[in-house]
Amino acid sequence: MPRIVCICLSHWPVTRLRRAGLAPERGPLAVAADGPGGLRLVALDPEARALGLNPGEPLGRVRARIGVPLQVYPADPAADRDSLLRLCRWASAYAPLVAPFGPAEAADGLYIDVAGASHLRGGEANLVADLAARLARGNIPARIALADTPGAAFALARHGVADRIVVPPGDAAEALRDLPVEALRLDPDMAAGLRRLGLRRVGALDALPRGPLARRFGETLLLRLDQALARRPEPLAPLSDAAAHAAARGFLDPIGRQSDIVRTARDLMAEIAPGLERDGLGACALRLALHRVDGAVRALDLGLSRPERDPERVAALVSLRLDRLGSALDAGFGFETVALAVTVTGVMSARQTEFDAEAAGDGVGYLADSLAQRLGRALLRLEPRASHLPERADRGRVWVAGEGHGSSADQGVGRPRARLLPPSAAAGLVDSNIGAGRAASGSLTGPLSRAGEGQGEGRELSGKGAPSQCVDGVRRSVPSRPSPQPSPARERGPVALPHQGRRPTEMGEHRCAEVAGKAPAIPSPWPDHLPPRPLVLFPRGEAACDVLSTIPEGPPRRFRWRAQIHQVTHAEGPERIAAEWWREPGKDRDYYRIECEAGHRLWLYRDGPHAPDRPAAWYVHGLFA
Repeated sequence: MPRIVCICLSHWPVTRLRRAGLAPERGPLAVAADGPGGLRLVALDPEARALGLNPGEPLGRVRARIGVPLQVYPADPAADRDSLLRLCRWASAYAPLVAPFGPAEAADGLYIDVAGASHLRGGEANLVADLAARLARGNIPARIALADTPGAAFALARHGVADRIVVPPGDAAEALRDLPVEALRLDPDMAAGLRRLGLRRVGALDALPRGPLARRFGETLLLRLDQALARRPEPLAPLSDAAAHAAARGFLDPIGRQSDIVRTARDLMAEIAPGLERDGLGACALRLALHRVDGAVRALDLGLSRPERDPERVAALVSLRLDRLGSALDAGFGFETVALAVTVTGVMSARQTEFDAEAAGDGVGYLADSLAQRLGRALLRLEPRASHLPERADRGRVWVAGEGHGSSADQGVGRPRARLLPPSAAAGLVDSNIGAGRAASGSLTGPLSRAGEGQGEGRELSGKGAPSQCVDGVRRSVPSRPSPQPSPARERGPVALPHQGRRPTEMGEHRCAEVAGKAPAIPSPWPDHLPPRPLVLFPRGEAACDVLSTIPEGPPRRFRWRAQIHQVTHAEGPERIAAEWWREPGKDRDYYRIECEAGHRLWLYRDGPHAPDRPAAWYVHGLFA
């Protein structure tokens, strides 16, 4: 059972000023901040309160009313928060779980869960006495209470009859009975509405039926009452090490809509960005913490493929993550605090850009970040393998920025490097990144993803018995027999291959230069001398039955696949891919690219030669766009 110590700090902004030596030790002192109608008082010391002043009063009216000099200092919420966090770390010597107040408390202070640690200080009473004595020696006025729940401890520390209160376990309901309803951390308007109905004490409120209260004042009233009386749990958000670049925003009226969360995340990143730019850093990982009204914390971790400090970019990623979560986000009664912290940073040096043009972005990196947030898992990229069989020609690896991806503007040490592709492979770039995973019906791939066939020691022939050329150890096929089907290519006559008589590396650089219009970039690890590959490649070939062809070893004219008859109108091939004799015995495959009357473009192959006593089997292995 938890045992919570609540330390409610009286006029903490004034205490901070005096402890820092920024204000005199004596004399009425107040802290003012901008508010409706001008400056208003936000904190007063005991001497200023003795003059009849109250927080929230306009400063102009106060100066006109009193005749004694009042020392007024501007408010600095950031400095107050930093000083409070340092006090929380000091209090962690009593117990490891320490949490500062949130917006619901509308005050300054902290909680300490001393369950299992009070015996180290001689019991709960001795622990509270020691804590109060240490704070007094540090000139920190505070009210301290110990109870079973944070709600009960706060109510007793803020509205109790003594400065130090220790409630025995299980007696929180009796101790809260005579406290005002404001002790339940209610909205001022709600507390005023309860008082108008004659409900001034917590005991009177708890004695009423819950249904009418919920209909009149909402579930928040019952939630705060149950949390104080230990009927509902109220977990504390433990204090963690302060991030070097972080920002938070609290709301008196909790938020729950996705648009509000995204807008808040963008504003918080806009606050963090100047500090990152000053240090020459960018965010590689972010943590968005959403603190609910009931104390639960929902943390969303965002990973970036490259250092980033653009608020709009971060907001877009947060929106994608929230789209994926949907109702699983469970805002409950709303989020009262939203915090954004940079957990991992990376070097992000300044770049020279043109005067009237936008900076070049990392398109692949942005796509990877968006997909990671939308899908909720690590992205994979395909890399080639030395295998002839199309289903074995690549393998998946976790996508890492800088491994052959990125924009040309980021080339350099520690930056994603450019990889410009030839025209045949560039068309499938997006498809290969999207289709890293395999589905039951097939794997989404592209020409880039399936360009690894033909590497190694095997053979690749265009037709049975067709000759082949070997250039620099890479064997490539030369068509020796046109397709028996009429086609425009056949009517035009033979077409010379643009890469014949040229080294593969020179061909790749030449095509890269044509695409980029600039100096050749880093060569692609994928071969660019192979025929086009299908957009969708099945994990294994699907059988095609009742195949009809004009000659035994020619292309099919009609076949049945997936319970449908397909009539072939155009065919290209064959492209022979030899079996891998060093792995296991197999048959050579003759692949054809065909187009059906319905418009389907398929990639199918004949498994081995045709024999009179045993017709060759046909399989559909992929789909073209």
